[in-house]
Amino acid sequence: MAAQSRHVAHIFLLGILSWLIPFLISFLVFPLKKTKAPLFSTVMYLMVLVTAGALLRFYFHKRTVSVREALVVGTVWLAINLVMDYPMFAYGPMRMTAFRYYSEIGLVYLTFPMFAILAARLAKP
Repeated sequence: MAAQSRHVAHIFLLGILSWLIPFLISFLVFPLKKTKAPLFSTVMYLMVLVTAGALLRFYFHKRTVSVREALVVGTVWLAINLVMDYPMFAYGPMRMTAFRYYSEIGLVYLTFPMFAILAARLAKP
């Protein structure tokens, strides 16, 4: 039981990092948002993708990757990212409608379950 709760905590900790790393990077590239918005969006999408790859590699390091577990991990990380974004984009400094949020930002987080499933499938012998 203790091992399982550590396992769940590991998923959640990495899920928080999956949000925090791109969030911190966004501060560095935020000036692009005003001058070159498409470039800013591309850079941020790439950061989410690189973060997903690095964290999934760390999570599945030296063990068998099941597609089911990859789906669970990716979906939990998707949910964590949406929950962490919600206060900032619904009420905070970046206030936007739900439609605008999902069309500009929220859908990018589908990267986590999609990347996880594809990586697990590629790792299968």
